Amino acid sequence: MNALNISSFIWSVADDVLRDVYVRGKYRDVILPMTVIRRLDAVLEPTKEAVLRLKEQLDAAGVANQGEALRGASGEAFYNTSPFRLRDLTSRGNQQRLRSDFEAYLDGFSPNVQEVLEKFRFRNQIPTLIEANVLHALLEKFLDNSINLSPRPKLNTDGEVLLEGLDNHGMGTIFEELIRRFNEENNEEAGEHFTPRDVVQLMARLIFLPIADRVQSGTYLVYDGACGTGGMLTVAEGTLTQLAEERGQEVSIHLFGQEVNPETYAISKADLLLKGEGTEADNMQYGSTLSADAFPGLKFDFMLSNPPYGKSWKGDMGPLGGRNGIKDPRFVTNHGDDPEYSLITRSSDGQMMFLANMISKMKQDTPLGSRIAEVHNGSSLFTGDAGQGESNIRRWIIENDWLEAIVALPLNMFYNTGIATYIWVLSNRKPEHRKGKVQLIDASKWHTALRRNMGNKNCELSGNDIQRVCDAFLAFEDTELSKIFPNEAFGFWKVTVERPLRLAVDLSPDRRGSFRDACRKAKEETLADLVDRVGSELGAGPHRDFNRFMSAVATDATAHGIKLTAKRKTLLKTSLASKDKTAEPVIKAVHRKGTAEPDELRGLYPGAIDGKTAVVEYEPDTELRDTEQVSLLHEGGVEAFLREEVLPFNPDAWYVPSNVKIGYEISFNRHFYKPQPLRPLEEIRADILALERESEGLLSEIGVGSQEKIHPSRLGFIAGKLRVPDDFDSMGGLEIERMFGGVE
Repeated sequence: MNALNISSFIWSVADDVLRDVYVRGKYRDVILPMTVIRRLDAVLEPTKEAVLRLKEQLDAAGVANQGEALRGASGEAFYNTSPFRLRDLTSRGNQQRLRSDFEAYLDGFSPNVQEVLEKFRFRNQIPTLIEANVLHALLEKFLDNSINLSPRPKLNTDGEVLLEGLDNHGMGTIFEELIRRFNEENNEEAGEHFTPRDVVQLMARLIFLPIADRVQSGTYLVYDGACGTGGMLTVAEGTLTQLAEERGQEVSIHLFGQEVNPETYAISKADLLLKGEGTEADNMQYGSTLSADAFPGLKFDFMLSNPPYGKSWKGDMGPLGGRNGIKDPRFVTNHGDDPEYSLITRSSDGQMMFLANMISKMKQDTPLGSRIAEVHNGSSLFTGDAGQGESNIRRWIIENDWLEAIVALPLNMFYNTGIATYIWVLSNRKPEHRKGKVQLIDASKWHTALRRNMGNKNCELSGNDIQRVCDAFLAFEDTELSKIFPNEAFGFWKVTVERPLRLAVDLSPDRRGSFRDACRKAKEETLADLVDRVGSELGAGPHRDFNRFMSAVATDATAHGIKLTAKRKTLLKTSLASKDKTAEPVIKAVHRKGTAEPDELRGLYPGAIDGKTAVVEYEPDTELRDTEQVSLLHEGGVEAFLREEVLPFNPDAWYVPSNVKIGYEISFNRHFYKPQPLRPLEEIRADILALERESEGLLSEIGVGSQEKIHPSRLGFIAGKLRVPDDFDSMGGLEIERMFGGVE
């Protein structure tokens, strides 16, 4: 049986044994740890007697630290010193005896396996299994002769192979398939999924192939900050080992991973134990990568990850110090003349924070530096405004020239989501021909259909598909599906464009009466008296120079000992004045000659105050405020853009240079979208005439040349038959009328 068939068999165990004992959402609490336990049991079967004999000798000799010797006897990175094998327990007829012996069996495992069982919380399930009288049936199912969870083949009495052995890769596939199906049953979030092996293989090749010829014999560290069951790490290890062997190099690879989900963490640790990699299993750490980094002092040569996306990291904020108190150097750094440059994203989605964490672990003092491949959904390309966390991370990455390429993957590549996904490839040792440039590869059409869907996954990357992507990546050429851009192509200045506030004042008796009511509510009737006096002096108006009006107000206020507080000035603007685009701009401040240079782009204009030359600064109208995104590649920069694109239409516009922010975003659609050309009208007309004949005179029934309207249901029928909705969407009414000779 292959791995998928075995996983289907194990899946059926849940329905056969656990139905009516657990709700479906809880099946995984039993099935996953039992799969691990049976695999461990099968691996240890050949050396069971040797371990028991050695245990007896060590106890008799009073040896306290027995772990290393027992691991040697088992031939694995783990052992079990209980007198039982799982198969022995199926003979227990008494439930209490079965429970006692099964717990003793679990207690016999080495400490590293105990941690796995603890994270599964499997011992909590034993009372339920005993009370429901299903533990015996569960054990028998996992020991069924029709499946083989052992790495060794199952033979008949003549020595012939009945069932092939299951290697560690196959075991990993079973884990992933079971968890995928459980996640699907429980409607887990889109980010709660496993990365298919074909995607992992592509990621591994993207980080290793460019430097394969430069890999020397030695030790390399590989890291995944969201390691799940550890599949990325093991594929990366195998890929690097193979590439090194092909070039006559011997490499020692150490794997490091961190996982916050206790269940998948337990599987990752068990997987490495089963491979005999006890030290590597110890490098798998449990906890949140964002708030409890397990490897703060380590730097890594290669890093791969598929962090959760669309998932809140709000729970990590508290341990980090709260949003405004985060000082972790992974997320607050020095960049762009800002010593506290923030890489902190929205709390609703922390995927880019995982990328920042990886970048903080890059090696700076080795010839190869560090290489990163990380999977993201589309939001990492464009979410976050200029100055916000996501945009800041993109800017930080691109301005440091770390981004080599982004590869757009096909849709429906993952088990539990069909959304668009992308592989980001980073390096802090870019080759000369890549420096200052970023490559975008559209591989969304390079895939092979699956014969049978696996959840949402309906396609895969075949060996040829992977090679095609790698070839495009290594070629680094501008083609239809591979585009090369300078780093600055993704950057922009976000410019706030201001327009002056223009106010007119109506001092008619009715308007002054309304203003008095407003002043009465604000307990500012003194101000209403002032306005009455000014109105008598200036007349009813309307007065379209608010500055002149305020000058008269100030003169009266001084004469009567009234202080023009900010509250009173606001009342005059909001309750008396009204906006008028024909009015003079409201002056905010006056700079005497020599204090500011006149510049219309900065809202500073030459003027005369008291007969002396001055520079006038206008007050902005917040309702007319607008923003522009100006490409960093725009010739002449922000001011040239405003002179060309803004001032011809709004001559009174300006911007404040200190408010300009730099942002970065990456749009695949803009660079790879191809509009479909419209078909000629004659061709569409021929199709419609053919449809008329096919539909037994539907149009004739209406009457060609008449003005009768076609019923919507008939139009739907026509459109459905034609299968050309784009044509109808793009055609104007006159074109349709010409085609049908007047039919409306």
